Amino acid sequence: MGICNVCPRACKVFRKNSINDKGQVGYCRLGYLPVVSRAALHHWEEPCISGTKGAGTVFFAGCNLSCVYCQNYEISELRKGKEISVERLKEIYHELIARGAHNIDLVTPTHFTHAIYQSLNEELPVPVVYNCGGYESRSAVAFLRKKIQIWLPDLKYSDEEAARKYSRAPDYFNKATAAIEQMYRQTGPYEMGSDGLLKKGVLVRHLMLPSQWENTKGVLEYIAETFDKGQILFSLMRQYTPYGRASEFPEINRKITDEEYEQAQEYMEELGIEDGYVQQKESSSKQFIPLFDCSGVLQDDGGDI
Repeated sequence: MGICNVCPRACKVFRKNSINDKGQVGYCRLGYLPVVSRAALHHWEEPCISGTKGAGTVFFAGCNLSCVYCQNYEISELRKGKEISVERLKEIYHELIARGAHNIDLVTPTHFTHAIYQSLNEELPVPVVYNCGGYESRSAVAFLRKKIQIWLPDLKYSDEEAARKYSRAPDYFNKATAAIEQMYRQTGPYEMGSDGLLKKGVLVRHLMLPSQWENTKGVLEYIAETFDKGQILFSLMRQYTPYGRASEFPEINRKITDEEYEQAQEYMEELGIEDGYVQQKESSSKQFIPLFDCSGVLQDDGGDI
């Protein structure tokens, strides 16, 4: 496949095809072939994604960010999953669609961009959701121009030091915002169906971190200053639960307080950000972390999450 520059890490290694091959890997520590941890109907995304039947979610192992607090630490850092072929990935899409999935929801897909591109060589009857950490290159987003209908990026950080400390990505804000703006150029304003499901567009997520108000404030200001009403959707998430290596960082080793979330909601309203979602306090629970047992990866076993 040649030198890998698919994400802003720009590792520039001759990345091997399979994890079983001899050769190099980059920051993600995986080859080009997808490693999948779970494929199932998922009911815990935003309502316009999950709908009533669920999103057809494919969880990929590995990540180009490695956030210290990741609630999917088991797969992002420990890389639990099964390596599959591009053909098997295509089969998974159709199995999920046959079970009623409203869309195909690709979670943490960045490092498998080339395999995903190949797997989408035929148009699917439902939208494809690119559910990513936001640390994308504009060129990779452009590469997927005709493959992705819904972009679901995080915008984790506006603060350079927080991005450096928790995700080893001091350039996160510049890279993520450039990618998000490219996503919007490709989809245009979001479109909802009569059933309340998102048909196309960009939905930006921000997971609030404890003790990081200035970081959240910067994200909200960017959204308000960059996009007009009706252009994108925004989701202010309070589901943060200390996980992974969060215990090594005392300032984030707790859940969000009511006061912290209310402050963000009030500022969101003050800035006029109206198109989108807020979360209930109950969302901050480990019970909402999927079981990464490789269900649906090698065969369709009808799992839901």
